Amino acid sequence: MAKKLDQIIVIDIEATCWSGSPRPGQENEIIEIGICTLDISSGERLEKESILVKPERSTVSEFCTQLTTLTQAQVDTGITFLEACAILKDKYLSHQRVWASYGEYDRQQFEKQCQSFNVTYPFGTRHINIKTLVAIFHALPKEVGMSGALELMNLPLEGTHHRGVDDAWNIAGILSELVVKTRVRT
Repeated sequence: MAKKLDQIIVIDIEATCWSGSPRPGQENEIIEIGICTLDISSGERLEKESILVKPERSTVSEFCTQLTTLTQAQVDTGITFLEACAILKDKYLSHQRVWASYGEYDRQQFEKQCQSFNVTYPFGTRHINIKTLVAIFHALPKEVGMSGALELMNLPLEGTHHRGVDDAWNIAGILSELVVKTRVRT
């Protein structure tokens, strides 16, 4: 299938989490998929969306709520993981476009959850790790977190850190700066 190179889909997920190990009988599950589309030709962030996903094999802990601001009541209004993956494919053409995240966690969690839930992986094979790009572009001795990258690049943190929709917007801003600066240099 031909790849669409008009946009990059920037994804940031939030998942159920605990201050230590998962509760007995529970596993990490995606509870929010933050999406921001980035126009490749202009570097503009086009839109952002939050998809809340109702967990089926875990509950939102107090620690998770403190970190993400998401509550069990909020995610209970969400859709199934299968429905969320269908939105990614149908609305964002995620199987045809390059997608990006900050680090490998989002990609690995999607792969793990798709396998665990017997859901078709909604993305193609082309994934960009923006965390690694930032380190390479700035010749850093090691990778830095998203807030560190924003600070390094003199970009503001917009919204609430650890909310998928806001983090996706901020990560797309980081990627946009890298794309625009690369074009200026060439």
